[in-house]
Amino acid sequence: MSRIDPTARIEDGAKIGDGVVIGPYCTIGPNVTLGMECVLKSHVNIAGHTTIGAGCKISPFASLGEPPQDLGYKDEPTTLTIGEGCTIRESVTMNRGTVKGGGKTVVGARGFFMAYSHVGHDCIVGNDVIFANSGTLGGHCEVGDFVYIGGLSAVHQFVRIGPQAMIAGMSGLRGDIIPFGMANGQHAFLEGINVIGMRRRGFSSSRLKAVRSFYQRLFHGSGVFADRLEELRPIGGTDSAIADIIKFIDDGKKRPLCMAHNNPNKPTERSKFEA
Repeated sequence: MSRIDPTARIEDGAKIGDGVVIGPYCTIGPNVTLGMECVLKSHVNIAGHTTIGAGCKISPFASLGEPPQDLGYKDEPTTLTIGEGCTIRESVTMNRGTVKGGGKTVVGARGFFMAYSHVGHDCIVGNDVIFANSGTLGGHCEVGDFVYIGGLSAVHQFVRIGPQAMIAGMSGLRGDIIPFGMANGQHAFLEGINVIGMRRRGFSSSRLKAVRSFYQRLFHGSGVFADRLEELRPIGGTDSAIADIIKFIDDGKKRPLCMAHNNPNKPTERSKFEA
């Protein structure tokens, strides 16, 4: 049986799963679906066509499913979908999609979204991600599984972040981050491979060595980046992680690839993969 505080306002049409707890002064719109055993502590606002998976825990002043922050949005019935088991802390915001962006914002399961983090319209966010305080996604971003975004970091719209990548705190991300990459800086550049995260995901020492060697040759080798990529392409058949990195680069869309650098103040090179 669900427990709903008498001060909460739940509009007709909302679907409330078994065992849901809705605390004081929460507001739930008519097109909202809450999965089983979700907990809304207090003062939570959920609007629009929003579906939240089972077992999510949502802290005070979170606002989910409000209209996208897009001047072209005309109140179309777009959606926000959040997977099961997410922890959504104080004042987190997640906006629903836009028609021109596909009509949906999707957040995977078991994410941990710390206070004031933001998921913009039309973003696709994977499973088991961590957004530290005020980690922010612009619209249309794609974020893979097991990604960590540091506090006070901002990700430009349309940027892709590959699985198991790590973004340092106070970083500004303008380009796509390869799977397993580590990025840092006000105008972020790659600083290496997320070795700790890869170990946690079960990578052996030999695999780590192979991926690090590939990374070094690709991003710090001599010559032009595009030529190095073609030279190293056959290595993708030897390890699935390397294959994932190559495919991610090949699938690039609207944003340039985030590149590595040797000097903090000067990129090593510019190529067709950079802005």
